[in-house]
Amino acid sequence: MADLGIDWALSWVRAAAATVTEHREHLLDLDRAIGDGDHGENMYRGFTAVLGKLDAAEPSTVGDVLKLVATTLMSTVGGAAGPLYGTAFLRGAKAADTDALDAAGVAAVLAAGLEGIVARGKAEVGDKTMVDAWTPAAAAAQHVADSGGSAAEALRAAADAARAGAESTDPLVARKGRASYLGERSAGHRDPGAESSALLLETAASAAGA
Repeated sequence: MADLGIDWALSWVRAAAATVTEHREHLLDLDRAIGDGDHGENMYRGFTAVLGKLDAAEPSTVGDVLKLVATTLMSTVGGAAGPLYGTAFLRGAKAADTDALDAAGVAAVLAAGLEGIVARGKAEVGDKTMVDAWTPAAAAAQHVADSGGSAAEALRAAADAARAGAESTDPLVARKGRASYLGERSAGHRDPGAESSALLLETAASAAGA
């Protein structure tokens, strides 16, 4: 039941950049259907910039890594994704105030990230946003922590819940963001932010060996 430290955080961010690159077109396609059509490009630009900053910086804790991701995304990612993800990672960095995360630490980071997203975007479950992925993810991680599971198990549970949450946005009518302008026509399309959230959490779990 090993805790997750700086090596995991660095592995996650590098893998996340690769995942965003791999799914760039997919995220673009999702956003073209109901948004501005730039989510994949914005995420790719943001995490490419993160990699550049990471190679130049010398972070020593998980919190350092999350803060670097936050500030870089805020300064390089356009649209809603930059402020939302930036706030999530920044709140998560403050919650990651130890050298390594156990399951309770993972749950605290995800809960803090969710709080940041809600505070910034004013969305709730069912609005067809990334909140639909983050809310079940945070709850799943907390359940594992309460059950005495490991940090890796908490991340895997969170990733699985985020994936289900992202898929649950398919039939929803958007009530927030650009997609809400489409009304009923937004139904039948997955929310791009929920999808990218699931991808990032799946990568976090994989980096933990889960």
